[in-house]
Amino acid sequence: MRSKKMEGPSAPTIRRDPYEVLSVSRDSSDQEIKTAYRKLALKYHPDKNANNPEASELFKEVAFSYSILSDPEKRRQYDTAGFEAIEDSMDMEIDLSNLGTVNTMFAALFSKLGVPIKTTISANVLEEALNGTVTIRPLPIGTSVSGKVDKQCAHFFGVTINDEQAESGIVVGVTSTAQSKFKLLYFEQDANGGYGLALQEDSEKTGKVTSAGMYFLHFQVYRMDSTVNALAIAKDPESAFFKRLEGLQPCEVSELKSGTHIFAIYGDNFFKTASYTIEALCAKSYEDTTQKLKDIEAQILRKRNELRQFETEYRKALARFQEVTNRYTQEKQSVDELLKQRDSIHATFTVTKPSSSSSNLSNGSSSKVPGETESPTTEDGNSDGKDKSGKKKWFNLNHLMGSDKKLG
Repeated sequence: MRSKKMEGPSAPTIRRDPYEVLSVSRDSSDQEIKTAYRKLALKYHPDKNANNPEASELFKEVAFSYSILSDPEKRRQYDTAGFEAIEDSMDMEIDLSNLGTVNTMFAALFSKLGVPIKTTISANVLEEALNGTVTIRPLPIGTSVSGKVDKQCAHFFGVTINDEQAESGIVVGVTSTAQSKFKLLYFEQDANGGYGLALQEDSEKTGKVTSAGMYFLHFQVYRMDSTVNALAIAKDPESAFFKRLEGLQPCEVSELKSGTHIFAIYGDNFFKTASYTIEALCAKSYEDTTQKLKDIEAQILRKRNELRQFETEYRKALARFQEVTNRYTQEKQSVDELLKQRDSIHATFTVTKPSSSSSNLSNGSSSKVPGETESPTTEDGNSDGKDKSGKKKWFNLNHLMGSDKKLG
């Protein structure tokens, strides 16, 4: 399946079949897809190919393909209908170590405004882990360690567990009271003695801190990825509610065996170091809490399915509402026009011709009714000559009376 439509900065201009890009078959397991992606991502990472633009494009293509095949829902949609089925749900992913200062500032601004931006891990960190040349600090069960890690760098920790602790379950959590951005990483040891990335959790703001956690509790647990469907939500803010639970993704590893396990904190701030506190604990003392987590995630999954159905119903109802709203506007205009025409017809039933009347008035002619006589008008403009004359007589009489008194 091929498509030339590009969606988002991570998408290559011409998109090839994701299975072809990663050199895996359509029935490959999640682990086989993940292994293929790691090898290719490390091979083509911009950090190792600074002067090779072709490698940069191949890296984008590999990351784009993995973003589809690593997500069960997107993989199902692609297998069913190709790129068209998923083009509005693709995530944005950028490599901070490969950005210039100006672009980094823009990315930091968007992140500050609440736009979720997915970032990659520096190839230098991944390569050092694969070579086994990283420094690993011990993190005993039931303890915590605080520190600061530089941007695009990582601090590695070894958590050693026994059989009993492995059977009970292990939780590793990281918090930052400074609200730093970071990634919590889990590495598996390979046959050559190095460490390959197996799990990744991006920090999320929860209250007044940022945090991330990994839960190995012998049942399927989930992580929340806020960048899922970020493009679709940006295009249609109304869908933010319906897509809110789509970020719940199953974790690939649900249990740990006894031995030493490697975790790392990766500084994901744009400009400054990331402050953190990491702790590891055994879930044996948290059996009630473990069961609550299992129950609440099962409820969330059921609610997600309900929302998917409800969104279909809502969209249909919204379309119907828009249809009847438009009909209402049209009908209102039609009624107003009909009544206006009716009033105009009523106005024509009259002996007085409005046009001739207004014409006479404009020419200064009289509009008196036949049989009516005009009252005489006096010099001062009064139409009642008798009354005015009477007033003058009384005035003259009073004047004469005043003159007689002076003579006497």
